[in-house]
Amino acid sequence: MTMEPAMTGGTTAESRPTVLDARELTRDPELEARFVESAHRILADLVGEGAALGWLEPPSRDEVARLLARVVSAVRAGDAALRVAYLDGRLVGLGYWLRHGRPTHRPHADLEKIAVDAAAHGRGVGRALTAALIADARQAGIEVLTLDARGDNTPALRLYRSLGFTEYGRLPRFVAVGERRYDKVLCMLDLRREG
Repeated sequence: MTMEPAMTGGTTAESRPTVLDARELTRDPELEARFVESAHRILADLVGEGAALGWLEPPSRDEVARLLARVVSAVRAGDAALRVAYLDGRLVGLGYWLRHGRPTHRPHADLEKIAVDAAAHGRGVGRALTAALIADARQAGIEVLTLDARGDNTPALRLYRSLGFTEYGRLPRFVAVGERRYDKVLCMLDLRREG
């Protein structure tokens, strides 16, 4: 799969993110070969800048490789969805959800991560990734998609609300980053109401 810019009404299609699913990513040997390195760069840079992605220190390349292998394996089993976003042929974002493992929670999934390269903020990458993951959840028969976000991550919380997520709980000062404390905001998107 070559990602040459296509012309659309005087602008290139690459001015908007190209979002691929896990099957499209793994079908292209060139993209797949660069994926772990590019994902590691994004995640390590964001965590190094203080992003709330679950790590206190930037993750190692091996840690990211293991995480992505686990997600891709879950995708193949029908228990996850992975989406990646490219701008100008460069990976600029990734996100995934995982189905809950408990038998009583199987119709539900947790949106685990949405990570967008800082240089691509404001280009619609986070929205495109999240919307694609919601569509994947709907197609997989997920009834409720949940997520949590750090309370100071206002842009992400605003994005999630605009896509239909509602806050169902808040754990005050739950997230500890050194001496700083942040609320953990719990959100859900009930896909049963849409069907």
